Amino acid sequence: MRYSTVGWHIELEFQEDDQHTRAAALLRLPDGTEVRTHGHASRHRIDPNQPRVGEEIAAARALNELAMQLLTKAHGEIDQVSGRTSHPINV
Repeated sequence: MRYSTVGWHIELEFQEDDQHTRAAALLRLPDGTEVRTHGHASRHRIDPNQPRVGEEIAAARALNELAMQLLTKAHGEIDQVSGRTSHPINV
C-alpha cells in the first residue's frame, strides 16, 4: 500500500489583555473550505500573569472546537454520499 503525504496548516492568532486571552484558529482545507473557531481563557486576579499559559488554554479550546467542527463536517459528507445517518464517536 502506498501512502501519499497531505499537509494542513492551522493558523492561530491571539488577542490578550491583563486577564483575558482569545485565540482564533483558522484551517484552510484543500477544497478551499475554511473552518474558523475561537477559544478563550481568563486569569483569576490573584493568579500570576503568565501570558503563555493563557495562550495555551485558549488555543487548546479553539483546537478542540475545530476538531468538533471537522467531525460534524465529515459526518455530514458521509451522510450525503451514503444516504444514511452516520454516528460520530465522541472524541
